[in-house]
Amino acid sequence: MPSFRSEPILWIHVAGLATLPVFLLMCLLFLSVGEPFLPVWMEILLVSIIGVMPLLWMQLRRPFYIFALLGIALKPENLTEQQRKILCLINTKLNRVLALLAAILSIGILWQLYQATPLVVHLARFLPQWRILALLMAGLTFLASNLFLQIPVSVARVLVTDDTEFAAIEPLPLEKINQDFTILGVRVNKILPQLTVEVKTEE
Repeated sequence: MPSFRSEPILWIHVAGLATLPVFLLMCLLFLSVGEPFLPVWMEILLVSIIGVMPLLWMQLRRPFYIFALLGIALKPENLTEQQRKILCLINTKLNRVLALLAAILSIGILWQLYQATPLVVHLARFLPQWRILALLMAGLTFLASNLFLQIPVSVARVLVTDDTEFAAIEPLPLEKINQDFTILGVRVNKILPQLTVEVKTEE
């Protein structure tokens, strides 16, 4: 049986980290629009509520179902035993702690972005100078950046799992998948092609 680390979806989610700088740059741009009319801490709180809290709440209560991409999700009943073991590692106390730490880190990054806004004010002049709309857009782009931080963090926990520990895990019961995970997207029978190759032997 192939190693659980060869599961393509894990590496696709890890690769999602590459989009993080793009969304953070967009967030910075929106934070630079218009003149602040609220205290700094209130604006940071507003963007954090939009950009951090929904995902953190999801990861703490019902983690993101990682067998999903771009609005489509693999039907739980089509998961292999190995994939259901992976879900067991996603839904652990350790992953909840990691989600909380990632949220704290992202708020720290938001503070640094806010401090850097004077450097890009000239780039934001082409946008409508409506501060409240800009804060909303900053929150939404910050939400996207957190999505591409939280999911790779939870997947990284799987990738560093010891083979012996993984072998001892009981697959998550099928009926618990819908109960324990947030499944987003249209459910399909297959997302990615199988990478297994059949070896034919000559008679």
